Amino acid sequence: MSHEHLALSSEIKELESILASIPQENVIERLAFEERLASARTIFNSLSNDLQRKKANLTFRGHPVFGSHGIAADFGTKAAGAFADAFAAVVAGLNESLGYMGPIPDKEKNQLLITGTAIGSFGFEFELPSQQDDLFPEPCKMELALEKMQELLRVSAEGSDDEVTELVEAIHPRAVKKVVEFLGYLAQQQAWCGLEFKDQFFRYQGIEQLQISVERLQEDNIHERDEEYTGEFQGILPNSRTFEFKLTDQRGILKGNVDIAIEDPDLLNREWLHKPVNLKLHVIQVGKGRPRFTLPEMSAVRLRGT
Repeated sequence: MSHEHLALSSEIKELESILASIPQENVIERLAFEERLASARTIFNSLSNDLQRKKANLTFRGHPVFGSHGIAADFGTKAAGAFADAFAAVVAGLNESLGYMGPIPDKEKNQLLITGTAIGSFGFEFELPSQQDDLFPEPCKMELALEKMQELLRVSAEGSDDEVTELVEAIHPRAVKKVVEFLGYLAQQQAWCGLEFKDQFFRYQGIEQLQISVERLQEDNIHERDEEYTGEFQGILPNSRTFEFKLTDQRGILKGNVDIAIEDPDLLNREWLHKPVNLKLHVIQVGKGRPRFTLPEMSAVRLRGT
């Protein structure tokens, strides 16, 4: 329980004690204390719900797991560590700070905390890192990271290649690689997992389904490349960071996204709309799914002939 929880709990008990000593007929005298008590209870319940939302249960089944009784210590340690590394990488990917090489940014800051064991098949209860010391905390990115990880497990096992491609683009291929390392370790140990966060739950049905995820998320099934196109921008939606690009020779319309590194996507409307250009786009494709196109930087746009 946080310091704020403890303080509110103490205040609630004190207010309840004061009200118990004031006769019911003393309506005016009781009014201010009743209002303070109602306010304290509302804040306390809100904080409790918020803390509940920030906990996740990761459970395991398979060869290293003995029902709800226990789990092989070496497996549990390595599996929890691999999951925590994947989480830190996904947070960095969502924060647009993850490179293709080098240390994972803010890894220490984004470490999950094991706060207990998960009931059911054996596993761990994780709590999201505290951001009390941050001047501008972004808890939603951490919650979003767990949501995206859970979605990636489900979609890679049950969804389409297009759905997997969308998630790979959203959280960064290197972060996906970290998720695959976690799943690959489970597969090696003949184990599988389930992840519960907020009101959502996904659990692999067995080792075969987990292996499907591993195969679909392997590097040789995720294709990244740069491609060049010629044509004209037809329009850009700055808020959604999406664009339409009419290809030359009547080859149709290409739709893509503007990378977050471009601070002012509306510049494309102001300076490049309906002008003949050469365009270099980053392309991500999973399996036989639809390619997703991203404009990585403004220098990738050039007037045709220059």
